[in-house]
Amino acid sequence: MNTDTLWFEIAIVCGITAFGSIFFGHFEEHTPKFRRVLKLILFNIVVVLLSKYLGRVWSFGFLAICLLGVVYIHAIWLPGKGINGLTGEPKEKYYKMRGWEKFLNKPKEENVEGNH
Repeated sequence: MNTDTLWFEIAIVCGITAFGSIFFGHFEEHTPKFRRVLKLILFNIVVVLLSKYLGRVWSFGFLAICLLGVVYIHAIWLPGKGINGLTGEPKEKYYKMRGWEKFLNKPKEENVEGNH
C-alpha cells in the first residue's frame, strides 16, 4: 500500500470525521448540513495544503492539535458547564448553550432537520 500521496491525508480526515459523526454526531444534530459539509471540505483543504507545502508532519500536527481541542471541549469544558461531554445531557443546558432553544419543546419528528 502506497501512502505517499495526498489522498492519504484526505482518507485520514474523512476517517476521523466518520468516527466523530458516529460517536459524537448528536452534538451537531441541529447544525445545518451545509455547515457540516463545508467544515469537512475546509479541513481537507487545510490538511492537504499543509502536507503539500510544509510536509506530512505539519498536517498531522494540525490534526493532532484539533483533536486535542475536541478532547478538551468534551472532557473539561462541557463538564465544567454541567453538560456531559459524551452524551450532551442535560439537553436543555446544551441546547441553550448552542442557541437551539427553539428545538426544546417540539415533538421528536419536528426536531429532525430536513423533515419540515
